Amino acid sequence: MSQTATESPDGLDTPRRYWAWATILLGVTLAVLDSSMANIALPTIATYFDASPAVSIWIVNGYQLAIVMSLLPLASLGEIVGYRRVYLAGVSLFTVAAVGCAFAGSLGELTAIRIVQGLGAAGLMGVNAALLRYTVPKARFGTAIGVNAMVVASSATVGPTIGGLILSVVDWPWLFAIHLPLGAIVVAMGWFTLPDSDRASRRFDVVSAGLSAASIGLVVTTLDSIGHGLAWPLVVAQAVACVIASTLLVRRELRVPEPLLPLDLLAKPVFSLSIATSTASFVAQVLAFVSLPFTFQRIHDFPPLEVGLLMMPWPLAIAVVAPFAGRLSDRWSPAIIVSAGMTLMATGLAALALLPDDPGRFDIAWRMVLCGAGFGLFQAPNNRTLITAAPRARSGAASGMLGTARLTGQAVGAALVALLLGRLGIQGATWALVLGAGFAATSAVVSILRLKHLERADGAAPAAPSPSRD
Repeated sequence: MSQTATESPDGLDTPRRYWAWATILLGVTLAVLDSSMANIALPTIATYFDASPAVSIWIVNGYQLAIVMSLLPLASLGEIVGYRRVYLAGVSLFTVAAVGCAFAGSLGELTAIRIVQGLGAAGLMGVNAALLRYTVPKARFGTAIGVNAMVVASSATVGPTIGGLILSVVDWPWLFAIHLPLGAIVVAMGWFTLPDSDRASRRFDVVSAGLSAASIGLVVTTLDSIGHGLAWPLVVAQAVACVIASTLLVRRELRVPEPLLPLDLLAKPVFSLSIATSTASFVAQVLAFVSLPFTFQRIHDFPPLEVGLLMMPWPLAIAVVAPFAGRLSDRWSPAIIVSAGMTLMATGLAALALLPDDPGRFDIAWRMVLCGAGFGLFQAPNNRTLITAAPRARSGAASGMLGTARLTGQAVGAALVALLLGRLGIQGATWALVLGAGFAATSAVVSILRLKHLERADGAAPAAPSPSRD
């Protein structure tokens, strides 16, 4: 049972649609810039508080863990109270916490506030795609997702540069303080422009929210513990606790019609295959992103300053390709577009693993462009398929699962790189690229398995790619 939104069933009218869309894009920019700039500042913050690098990393890890644990609960809450409320509350909490980070007096205090900021970011990210579905017409949803991916890639590209410029002029607290004006603008714009949404009549399931947070959080910490070589009894204890929490969650969710863990959506082949495609793709991406700096610096002897430039062609290619991929997904089957993209990425990763002993910059650049173009072809069409596979009233659950698949894939990829480097030394970086190519190829195969299900939903002939009307 749900209450029907008062907005148009096919997006907002102009010009409000564009103001709401701009609000959503600004919110995404805010979150991505924060993550990339915080990473750049870690050495500076560690020196300021006289802390070890391993301890300072929790400034990032605590933030990411808070996001992954709270994405699904906050997405479920959005279905009940409205995505607009959760989004605005998330941006507000994120912004206030960012200012709190600027005034933190110790590393422990900064880490605690970053965890709070992660909760705000989860509110923003958990309902982002769901809000977009209520903002733009269905015929332009793929294009909107593509623009969204372009903004994410562009922000990730310029974030480290902006962070470095800020740190060259002022102290690290300003990296967080500058979020105040941008966050205030997002809240002000969103208050007047963001759409209402359908609302479920059920109550928020606190027990399921707790079990979901525990299950997903323990997956991440278990993988992280394996990657960092923690004692096996601790790893096993976390894994057992994860299995228990997950079992209790599934048993509970099977008894409710609109579960917090969207088992109803996962029962749909298109949705579950899209989740699998997304998870495998992000595993491949992070296997590359974490291992490539070691490959360039330790194996091929590029100086640290040049490594950043060598990494740039990948996100730049995403920024160029993603909007076109989004438009293509409005007309052609996303299963084929994504499969082609992940095949390109697998080829690029394999080529990076086979770099000559003394590669030139062009040798690296074209391989990075191939990977970025492939990932750009994957992201928007896959996200579009995943979100639109759910009923409109369940967009929040789909949006939450989209974020959960991404973060889980990233956690698995990072843990695998740590494991390979720990077991094989610096050559583990090369094998991480080989493994990444394998995950990308797997993603391509899983994506193409969706083709018959998408054609069946569209009523299209199986002989050719068909318009994807979902």
